[in-house]
Amino acid sequence: MNVTALVIIAYLGFFIGFGIYLNRSNSSDHDWAIGGGSLGIFMLAAGVAGTRIGGAGTYGVAGDVINEGLGHLWYAVNSFAALFLVGLFFAIPYRRLKVVSVGQVFDHRFNSARCQWLTSLCVQAEYLVINIIEPYVIGSIIAGVTGLPFVVGVAIGGLLIVTFTVTGGLKGTAVANIVHCSVIIFGLLLVGYIAMSNLGGWEQVVNTTGERLAESSKDSASWWSFTGIGWATIIALFISATIHTPAASVYANYASSSAREEFLIPGFFLAGIVAALMPLVAGFIGILTLAAYGAESGLSSYLNIAQLAIDTGPILGGIALAAVLAAVISSGAPILLASATMFVNDWVPGVKSYDGDKKLRAYKIVTVIYGSAAAVIAWLGNISSVLQLLLLGFAMVVPPAIAVGYVFYWRRTTELAVFWGMATGFAGGLIMWLFNTLYDGAENATAGGFAQWWYELITWLGEWRDPSFLTLLLPLVVIPVVSLLVPGRDGDEELADTFYKRLGRIQKNFSWA
Repeated sequence: MNVTALVIIAYLGFFIGFGIYLNRSNSSDHDWAIGGGSLGIFMLAAGVAGTRIGGAGTYGVAGDVINEGLGHLWYAVNSFAALFLVGLFFAIPYRRLKVVSVGQVFDHRFNSARCQWLTSLCVQAEYLVINIIEPYVIGSIIAGVTGLPFVVGVAIGGLLIVTFTVTGGLKGTAVANIVHCSVIIFGLLLVGYIAMSNLGGWEQVVNTTGERLAESSKDSASWWSFTGIGWATIIALFISATIHTPAASVYANYASSSAREEFLIPGFFLAGIVAALMPLVAGFIGILTLAAYGAESGLSSYLNIAQLAIDTGPILGGIALAAVLAAVISSGAPILLASATMFVNDWVPGVKSYDGDKKLRAYKIVTVIYGSAAAVIAWLGNISSVLQLLLLGFAMVVPPAIAVGYVFYWRRTTELAVFWGMATGFAGGLIMWLFNTLYDGAENATAGGFAQWWYELITWLGEWRDPSFLTLLLPLVVIPVVSLLVPGRDGDEELADTFYKRLGRIQKNFSWA
């Protein structure tokens, strides 16, 4: 077995052992799901940042930079904005309500099972994508480095994520992410620096990149421009990657895990800074990969970082690939945990009557089943653009994010409005994506009927056809309109009083104490 493979195995083996060690402290459902409410600012920041610097923020950004240009570095801005948005306006309410699923907000406010279920459906659409992508990438890298069959690599990837999640719990992911974030950022920066030196320095990289772009008939000026991908795409990226974030249930888990309420805003602020660094590093790797291998090399997904790392040398290559795997685990483990806590609290009948031990068992059983099923789908699937697939999942979470914002900050929001706002946003975005996929081919230009009409429509819309626009605009409009036109459907007034009393005045002050 080569040195690169040994470095990767040693890194992954350490964290599996670390997770098993931490399992001793997970004696209750609260310990496992919210770290016993004991996280300080820096552990909170590392845990939260890790959820954003996974596959999308590493090989996803690098691959899309290779294909389309530096405009995809907007993901760095979106990552910071997303986490700071949650910290400012949502983390404190989540902590005061002590929710581990965003859908529980609607249970507390309206005693509405249907809004809770619909929220879970929207969020699980994103989380299922993530839970599939992560073992796929781990399996691909392990198979490529060790020569093992792909199915074995995926099985190992699924086992790693499931084992670490079950044993480590939320606190385990937060502690591990302190190491993961450091390894990812500094390891890949070192790979990039050495690769840049091997290519003759930054000026030579720029010149070579220009030549590679010319060879592939790409517009060099557009590729190098931060707005070259078009403002419609940039806005769609912001909607998908930022606006959806308050409804991502993992942040409800982390908000409830904070030892003190005053830690939340600075903790999420720091997490945003760390999360913003990774796409910048990944974009740098994407530029170097393009310069080294060309735009038509087929290195548009996880292979971009893998190939560049391996070619810098076996030890450094092993460290860099371990960094990529760290990115996968740093997002995969807490999101699998959030998927399990969300599924149990939103979908399991009678869960409110469970004691702590029974709920902890349910969390762990669902984690094993969910993670295993995702690994099987990953083995059967064929994933090309990681970032684009994930952004579609993000877009499906925008409707509940808008709904939660209305409920927290506009008391007149009604249950009926929340339900139909989320339902129209989710269905509208999904239908838009489905029709875009079915009727995007040039053969539909003369097909006649609905296929031709839709092809002409999306051709006219261009990049504005992105489903994220509907997932944002429909709930943004439907919720206030229905709340105003159909008053008196906001649930029990006493329930509302209790809900808003628990929220109280949302503090805006920063405290590092």
